[in-house]
Amino acid sequence: MNKIIIASTRKNAGKTGVIIGMARAMQGKFGYVKPFGDRLFYRKKRLWDHDSALIINIFNLERDPEDLSIGFDHAKIKYMYDENTIRERLSDLVVQSGGDENIVFIEGGRDLTYGASVNLDAVSVARHTNGKLVIVVSGDDEMIMDDLSFIRRYVDLSSVDLRGVILNKVKDPDDFKNTYLDGIERMGIDVIGIIPYTRELIHMSVGTLVERIFVKVIAGEGGMDNVIHNIFIGAMSGTTAQMDPLFKRGNKLIITSGDRSDMILTALESDTACVILTNNIVPSPAIISRASELNVPLLLVSDDTYQVARQIDSMDIVVAKNETGKIHMLENLVAENVDILKI
Repeated sequence: MNKIIIASTRKNAGKTGVIIGMARAMQGKFGYVKPFGDRLFYRKKRLWDHDSALIINIFNLERDPEDLSIGFDHAKIKYMYDENTIRERLSDLVVQSGGDENIVFIEGGRDLTYGASVNLDAVSVARHTNGKLVIVVSGDDEMIMDDLSFIRRYVDLSSVDLRGVILNKVKDPDDFKNTYLDGIERMGIDVIGIIPYTRELIHMSVGTLVERIFVKVIAGEGGMDNVIHNIFIGAMSGTTAQMDPLFKRGNKLIITSGDRSDMILTALESDTACVILTNNIVPSPAIISRASELNVPLLLVSDDTYQVARQIDSMDIVVAKNETGKIHMLENLVAENVDILKI
């Protein structure tokens, strides 16, 4: 069984997207586990990792998402397992998830250190499973070089089969290669892929947003496939908003209080993907009717505008099952820019 551990140096580096692209590019059956779930998703009184559920949904794997992780909480894992039993549980998890498949992807936590206190950090997992470690590194050029330098100087990779690093979301791959690649090679680090930054992948559909935050859809259910490109805080009158250049951008998400009727109506009549109504204030029936006519979703939340804006700003964008264009894009990006044979 070919066990491939996909880790990252920082949060939101794009591990799950790389796994989706690799699995599609390899065009074969595979297993998947995420030993330490760190992106919790609670639905129907069940707790699981969002990435596990996403992989299962996209590839129609016959597994329950909660069965793909050992646990989600440091304290509970530490109470239930010691170093020996966690190795045994990890081995069982990989065997059960891999089944008869030739490849098992093992996704690490949010960064290289996550889970170290319970022996479930990515390096320990690679060592315990005798798997092949691939580290995804992203950020601006200087951040990438800082992370690679730190790995080389301070991360103990003895007895670990490090296949190389994938540099993800690189703004100018050609310039990066010309400027930094020789220096990385002198570090003794094998770069097996440089994936360019692709703006289309950071756009989220309204339906995906609804899945990620606690909202009630009160109108415009037909617009769930609308794609959000920009965000505008509607803390002013509709007339004032129309004079703001940011408001004139298309496919925008408007965040405003439900009692700002003029702002909501102005948003509905412009190029708006959806409107989040804060403070749990429901607008007038006329506004709800107009939103339904235009298929512009109105999403009701109890939080205030500032809290919602912060929540969305900190949200990492992932692909959804119905976003077939993004899935094909990930497949092509990996196939064209990653040397899969080195893995």
